[in-house]
Amino acid sequence: MSDSISCLTPHRPAYLFCALMGDEAKSIARGLQKRDPDLLDRLIEQYQYRLFRYLMYITGNKERAEDFFQETWIRVLERGHQYDGKSKFEAWLFAIARHLVIDWQRSKKPQSLDTLTDPGQDHPLQLVNENEPSPLHQILSQEKEENVQASLQKIPAIYREVLVLRFQEELQIEEMAGVLSVPLSTVKSRLYRGLEAVRAALPGGAT
Repeated sequence: MSDSISCLTPHRPAYLFCALMGDEAKSIARGLQKRDPDLLDRLIEQYQYRLFRYLMYITGNKERAEDFFQETWIRVLERGHQYDGKSKFEAWLFAIARHLVIDWQRSKKPQSLDTLTDPGQDHPLQLVNENEPSPLHQILSQEKEENVQASLQKIPAIYREVLVLRFQEELQIEEMAGVLSVPLSTVKSRLYRGLEAVRAALPGGAT
């Protein structure tokens, strides 16, 4: 789970990587606008595991995640013309999935993922330098991964979601803000609080 290459770093390999990613995104956008069935099959094959894992984390229910998984791809086909290729496809995909979950939650009870935050959310805390080894990576180096995964299930959904997007799906902070429709400062705050919550949920608590 290494950090994604930043397109802002002044290294030629990074620029080439980002250029290739940009070309792929534009190619996907063109295919979706044409409703290319072969492209949709390829996208499902490429992103099915990541999408289902994300839905499992934010719903906590396998059957429900399967329903949202199917509905997400239906929406991709229906709204493919809205994807312009200017952002990563997975960020757009996760945003669709998240909105489906929120719409379902609102139909069941008057709350969304965003209301699950703690009372201190109005006072965002800042993360350390993002270029340094991530706090989650430091935790993983000291704990068995299954302990970390089990601990993720114990923390509030709003924090679990940002940790999954950042450290498993490797989205950048700006991309996460787009998926979650929140300011950068809120994303950073949730990451900080989520990491603290994971540490506390680990066997024996934070060390």
